[in-house]
Amino acid sequence: MSASAPKAHRTPRRSLASRLSRLAAAVLTVASGTALLGLAPEPDPVPRRWQLDITPGILRVTTIDVAGVGPRMYLYMDYSVVNNSGQDLLFAPAFELANGEGEILRSGRDVPQAVTEKILTSLQNSFAEDQITIIGTLLQGRENGKDGVVIWPVTDANPDRLTVYAAGFSGETATVETPKSDQRFILRKTLRMDFDTPGDLMGKRLNEVPVREQTWIMR
Repeated sequence: MSASAPKAHRTPRRSLASRLSRLAAAVLTVASGTALLGLAPEPDPVPRRWQLDITPGILRVTTIDVAGVGPRMYLYMDYSVVNNSGQDLLFAPAFELANGEGEILRSGRDVPQAVTEKILTSLQNSFAEDQITIIGTLLQGRENGKDGVVIWPVTDANPDRLTVYAAGFSGETATVETPKSDQRFILRKTLRMDFDTPGDLMGKRLNEVPVREQTWIMR
């Protein structure tokens, strides 16, 4: 189902200085968000706002030969969504990928259209849509459900873990204030998916990255 990956290509390891710099950035990111995370509420046990039924697929890694660039590694995940909320809704999902070192990537960014088309073809699903074409009114009922795919370039071939955040599937929000400040943040109910990825992504069996945990959070 996924595109084949040339065995000869490997993403070079970053220099020690670069890795230390990225680690420092991650620490600062965690430290600055600690207060907010401490105030973040839990989603309502029983949804009080509209919520869509999302079924995530498998996170996969592939290598594609990009014109003028050469072989590049990409992570991608397919999913399906059904609207059983009782009303037609505007569907505009947002997916982000965190690699555990403070880097957060929005899906589709720095992904050439040719790469998107190759991955869509590899899914062998004529109904699958990319993250742009899937945006629109989502009618009610399973017969009107949609299939989508989201893609990220691999910027670290040896991540300790990967986390995918999927927003736009719930209307639940919450407002929090930071301590000793008048700043307010609007949090949205988001599906969080954690993946364990010890070792090199290139060495993943069957090019699949297994999910470790999946939960709804306010983010």
